[in-house]
Amino acid sequence: MALYLLKLGAKPSFFYTMIKKILSTAVILSISLLELWGQAKFNVSGYIKDAQTGEVLIGATTIAKGINIGTATNNYGYFTLSLPNGEHIISFGYIGYKTEEKVIQINKDIRLDIELSPNTQEIQEVIVSREKGNSNVRQAEMSLVKLDMKNVKQIPALMGEVDVIKAIQLLPGVQSTAEGGSGFSVRGGASDQNLIILDEANVYNASHLM
Repeated sequence: MALYLLKLGAKPSFFYTMIKKILSTAVILSISLLELWGQAKFNVSGYIKDAQTGEVLIGATTIAKGINIGTATNNYGYFTLSLPNGEHIISFGYIGYKTEEKVIQINKDIRLDIELSPNTQEIQEVIVSREKGNSNVRQAEMSLVKLDMKNVKQIPALMGEVDVIKAIQLLPGVQSTAEGGSGFSVRGGASDQNLIILDEANVYNASHLM
């Protein structure tokens, strides 16, 4: 073509300039289109559910790592995340569930449903005891004697249930004030010096008939 133009006597510099302008314009347009394509955003949407029950998870988080774009599921377990074109690592998480990550190539709108598995953790055995086995020698509690109902029920009873007051009178240092009476004295004290409490209420007369 250049040779044909030279034969006609035309100036080649004018045509070369036009061709350069056309090519440069095409290159600029191509770069602009590529930039616009790279800046284009697409939606990633779907439901986040429990992998075992299929129940939707409300408030589950969805985060695109690296660009710090995230959202949370609504009352129906549905989420929508708008991300730019390209490859992204999306993290899905919920309290009490294992976090799941997916690598997704974003070049169009994508529907993505996620199922999260519960994060169960086994703990060691926990033993709950009423008191330590050596509490009777480790605790500094002077003149304290405890009665276990299991031991009290082993005391022989005549007609009826076991009398707790009579069981107390069998302890060392405790004496009955009178034969057949319910009063008792502790280590030489008087019977009116004893404090008897039942369900945090003071019992002033603990004696009874039959």
